Amino acid sequence: MNQTNPCSILLVDDTPANLKILGECLRDRYAVSIATSGQQALQMVWERTPPDLILLDIVMPEMDGYEVCRRLKQHPASRDIPVIFVTALSEAGEETKGLELGAVDYVTKPFSPSIIRARVANHLAYKRAQMELQRQNAMLQEYARMREDMERISRHDLRTPLNVVINLPQMLLEDEMLDFDEDTRTCLDTILRAGYRMLSMIDMSLDLVKMEQGNYALKPVSVDLAGVVRKVTADLKVHAAANDVSLVVVTPASEDDVSAILGEELLCYSMIANLVKNAIEASPRHETVTLHLAPNPNTCLAIHNHGVIPAEARPVFFEKYSTFGKEGGTGLGTYSARLIAQTMAGDMTFETSEDAGTLIAIQLPRYAPATPPL
Repeated sequence: MNQTNPCSILLVDDTPANLKILGECLRDRYAVSIATSGQQALQMVWERTPPDLILLDIVMPEMDGYEVCRRLKQHPASRDIPVIFVTALSEAGEETKGLELGAVDYVTKPFSPSIIRARVANHLAYKRAQMELQRQNAMLQEYARMREDMERISRHDLRTPLNVVINLPQMLLEDEMLDFDEDTRTCLDTILRAGYRMLSMIDMSLDLVKMEQGNYALKPVSVDLAGVVRKVTADLKVHAAANDVSLVVVTPASEDDVSAILGEELLCYSMIANLVKNAIEASPRHETVTLHLAPNPNTCLAIHNHGVIPAEARPVFFEKYSTFGKEGGTGLGTYSARLIAQTMAGDMTFETSEDAGTLIAIQLPRYAPATPPL
């Protein structure tokens, strides 16, 4: 439907008088063409530029309007053209039959020219709105594809400098000619581990797209959740110190109560690291972010900070791109964390209040070792 040229309308009726009246109603506003039979109408629609709208009589010889409409709606070149029936048939059953075949409206004879013009204008406006929505959806899909392509390119480009970050400390540590003191070796080892972890995170970002699409192939194994928590807190202790926040891990009295969970270690690390980082940044200064391992039978890990989630953020806390009061935030931390938990057949919830602060509770399936055969 062209925005600058007048819309085209096809009038289909075997009675010349009806065509004359309809033409006089519409010709001053639209490009009008006529067909005096159903077969002629189909040929005009399929062999020429399709019209923007069709006014179709029902009672015609050889092929009635119902059959014309049925064929129009079955053909890919004409299925989206709005069809308005114009007929002397006034029974409710006739109108229902026409609408069920795909017509958008039904006008009975004798008709008012003003009603015809209004109905035509309304349906053309509706079609324009539909086409604009389809155009915008196509643009959004193209933007999403371009964004994914750019993200893939960025991840690929990040690998080149990251290889230096990984390889250089590894080469220094393996060089027997170099005699580093213990502190230097610890620093080099920290850089090396961080580089490998960053490389794994780049790979995992590709997996997040698969999770959103439901295409991620999970390979669940036994994961030492306590060990993952120790790695996260060790890696984030500098970030916590920079925010004047302490990190504390609370374990049950018996280590036996901290059972392994069923999942993937890298996914668990990413999920917990996102939540702990958010908790650090949401916590008031000089307070403590506490990680409770296995606080109850239904929760494998709970993360608490003394900050409170704003009331307006609570309904969308786990939604994508949702961020409140966090300068430079992407709104992906809690979203990706919950997506990872759900991918591993778990979930997470939160509680927040001015008095108690905020608690994120993570539920994941427990690992049950196979019973050896007797």
